[in-house]
Amino acid sequence: MTFTVAIDGPAAAGKGTISRGVAAKFGFEHLDTGLLYRATGRRVLRGDDPVTAAGALQPEDLLGDDLRSGEVAQAASRVAAIPAVRAALVEFQRAFARRAGGAVLDGRDIGTVICPDADVKLYVTASDDVRAERRFQELRAAGADVTLQSVLADLAERDARDAGRDTAPTKQAEDAFLLDTSGMTIEAALAKAVQVVGAVYSSGG
Repeated sequence: MTFTVAIDGPAAAGKGTISRGVAAKFGFEHLDTGLLYRATGRRVLRGDDPVTAAGALQPEDLLGDDLRSGEVAQAASRVAAIPAVRAALVEFQRAFARRAGGAVLDGRDIGTVICPDADVKLYVTASDDVRAERRFQELRAAGADVTLQSVLADLAERDARDAGRDTAPTKQAEDAFLLDTSGMTIEAALAKAVQVVGAVYSSGG
């Protein structure tokens, strides 16, 4: 049986944590599609051509703490705006979504482009200030020397680029459930997501 959950949203809204939690709850496999673009961006920073880098990705490319760095995040956002890069990664994501036993994919265009027929779609978001504070705390905990203002500016730049690109811009699918986590604990947000997914899953899709 296949069952696909598509979870989209901007950076630091909580979609990654929610996606992992939903996958664990239902025994589904999880793919953070942002890692594909981060891994491609990291290869580009090392001198590779973006399209060549996307087509040559290996499982080991998705490993490494530096994938979460601000420099790699910006590179990922830049390569994600290249149509040929997105095209090179589409089939990888769609094949993952079709795997038996269920799959959760999170990203920015899963419900709109990659899996428009997903069984459940969620769009996870939060206010700019809340997202910036979350990412700031995350980066500081990792030892990064950043300010809240620089993190907020970085998120604003990425949001504008991701929402404004011609190919697969970040947006909520018309049939996606909107989950605003601004005033929620992660436990409450995950519980709501599980409730939404569970209602469909228990009914057989």
